[in-house]
Amino acid sequence: MEETKSNIPLNDLKNRLSSNLKDINERSRNYIKDVITLIHKEIGINKILSIMLFGSQRSEKKQERSLISDCDLLFIFKNRVSNRHIREIEKYLIALEVKHKFKLPNPSLLNNILGVIQYSTGMFVSHFLTKQKFWEQANFHKIFHVNKVFSALFAPRNIVLSNVIDNCTVLYGEDLRNNIKPRIKISIKEMFKSTVMNLFISFFALIIFPLKKINSIKYQLEAIKWTLRTANYYCFEDTETLIYIINRFISLESYASQIKSKHFFNKFLQLRKKPQNIFNFMLRSPIRIIKIHVKAIIYKKLVKKNLIKVPIKRRDQIITGQTFPIQF
Repeated sequence: MEETKSNIPLNDLKNRLSSNLKDINERSRNYIKDVITLIHKEIGINKILSIMLFGSQRSEKKQERSLISDCDLLFIFKNRVSNRHIREIEKYLIALEVKHKFKLPNPSLLNNILGVIQYSTGMFVSHFLTKQKFWEQANFHKIFHVNKVFSALFAPRNIVLSNVIDNCTVLYGEDLRNNIKPRIKISIKEMFKSTVMNLFISFFALIIFPLKKINSIKYQLEAIKWTLRTANYYCFEDTETLIYIINRFISLESYASQIKSKHFFNKFLQLRKKPQNIFNFMLRSPIRIIKIHVKAIIYKKLVKKNLIKVPIKRRDQIITGQTFPIQF
């Protein structure tokens, strides 16, 4: 590689790491340490503008961590970092995912196919590498390195980006979230895309169910989780815990329907803690995915027409201009 490494000694860098990682589980903490050490060694930490941690590994969401949770890290590099450097780092980071058991090591044909699907959708990927210009453009497929066509047709891009912005911790560098927040507009089109995408994942889980070596339930659980998060953000524009979101949507149903919903979501939460392939649950999941999206669309329409008066949380303004050192 080119001589672009940082002049900051690694020990000094580690001494500056903040307490942001103290509530993260040991596996994720060790993974993040290795990632930072690798990037510092290969190109220098000074080439990174910001590192963000989002998803269930954040300390505020630690009650949502499950056996299938990954560690969602977003690295925003300076524009001068070459694509070649980023591609080389990507290879090393995939090896670290295997080392820390965020990715299966088996290079079988089936796992390669699953890997393509995961990287096309962003599921079960523990690192995302992008440049400042792509972040400021809110260029979804360049930020998350997902398939461009798939993301354009099916991904609820603005809702996902909004979730990341409102549900992340800046581990290092500049807080760049407000740079793109005003550019993100959410419409009903996002909900139709979310419905199609999550149904695709849900039916995919059912198709691969007979393959006993694959824990197909994890794809079903991801489809339900992202359905809940997308529908909740569309309605309320916040990033509450899954349990809180579930209770919200149960409350929108009739009393008779609430009993069935509670049973389904209790099973969903149990399976997140102890994943196992239960065909009856998986068979009911596509219908539940459709119901949640329909409920969200109807609710939003009623709010816009002032037919219901329910207080909706405003998204808190993010304070900009802060920098965050990392410390282990």
